[in-house]
Amino acid sequence: AKFSLPALALALSLSSANAFVPSSSTRSAPFAVATPSRTASGLNMVATSLEQEQPPLSPLTIWGDKIEDVVSVQKEYKNAKELPEFAPEIHATKDLNIASDDLEAQEKYFKDNAMEIKQKMLDNGAVIFRGFDLMKSQEGFIKMYSALGMNVCLDPLHSVSARPTVDGAKNSPVYEAVNKESRKNFFIGMHNEFVGTRAPRAAAFVCFKAAEEGGEFLIADGRAMFRDLSEGLLDRLYNRGIRYSVMELPFFAWVENLPEFTQNPVKGLLKGLASAAINAKVDFNVDLSWQDGGAYDDTKKLQARAPSQPPIVRHPVSGEPTWFCNVHSHSSKLRKDRESLYGAERFEDGASQINKSDMFFGDDGDISDEDLKEMDELTYKNVRYVKMTEGDVVLLDNYKCMHGRNVFDGTRKHGVAWFGGWEGEEEMKKNRQPVP
Repeated sequence: AKFSLPALALALSLSSANAFVPSSSTRSAPFAVATPSRTASGLNMVATSLEQEQPPLSPLTIWGDKIEDVVSVQKEYKNAKELPEFAPEIHATKDLNIASDDLEAQEKYFKDNAMEIKQKMLDNGAVIFRGFDLMKSQEGFIKMYSALGMNVCLDPLHSVSARPTVDGAKNSPVYEAVNKESRKNFFIGMHNEFVGTRAPRAAAFVCFKAAEEGGEFLIADGRAMFRDLSEGLLDRLYNRGIRYSVMELPFFAWVENLPEFTQNPVKGLLKGLASAAINAKVDFNVDLSWQDGGAYDDTKKLQARAPSQPPIVRHPVSGEPTWFCNVHSHSSKLRKDRESLYGAERFEDGASQINKSDMFFGDDGDISDEDLKEMDELTYKNVRYVKMTEGDVVLLDNYKCMHGRNVFDGTRKHGVAWFGGWEGEEEMKKNRQPVP
């Protein structure tokens, strides 16, 4: 086999974004959603959308101070009263007596009750809105979160990839969720949204069209995950830290066919080129190492690993400890286990071959099958399946609430907006209650 510099360049130019989110192609065409009629005002609205300014970058991840005795802190939460109700639902007609088609009254509700709703998101991890026709269109969805005073930011993948937007506009604030038909049998494991050094503070997921079957939006309370971990596993994970392999470059089997005396120099050159290219593309440092086998097969490859990080963080506003770990979506073993239920992940295109993730201890040690099993079972214990219908929105705190997606059949059209914070956040910090 011959080494191709153009091939390597192409490989390195592909996204490593899915190291921190389940793999999916980022080149799908935007899907259609309800839009205003093509009157002059409607055309002006579209033109404005296309010309809008680029939102700011997703904020840096806030890891917070180290929890000195994490097991003792967990015991205080185990012995305390029950956690607040997770992800309460608010229905326009049933709970607020607002007609489902009264868009003006719905927008007014969000504006008049903005601080109360944001406090509910903070206290309860997420809030689910149903029966609001306002959010059946992208325009109305934007009006909803704007009335709440949510500060929109770029997708955290922005530094490494370009996730499609719902309307196809360059700087549109509403991105596609993972809706591609080719990914319908791919169960997206539970995760907090973060890419390297960046993590949005909150998000709003909207349904423009529900899949004919399945496709539920999944959520789980990170505080419950922290509380329910066994002491031994909590101690191991927190004090050793965790580390993700963020991509694999599986293009180097030909190196073994070279004369033996040339293999190490060639491998050193390839590693240097790849490391320089990757670290120039992303805004976080990755370490590359040669592996005879990787997360999914035995091909010789370069594996890139992100820096060590804690699996538990204190919430940036409330100070509560919460699970902030993507093992459920990133562990190669857990993903392989799910293939027996849902079928192969279908890593078929170039980007998908690269975007293969795994998780290790922060010192690069392997996590045992027993520990992975406990985390998997605990995650499913706390998962809530939310079957969304057109116009439904889940507003969630990205540090307290993990999310995922069930497999589906049919056509699924969901979108998401990311937020770097919200109006009134500093006031909430000042008024927060003491926590263990």
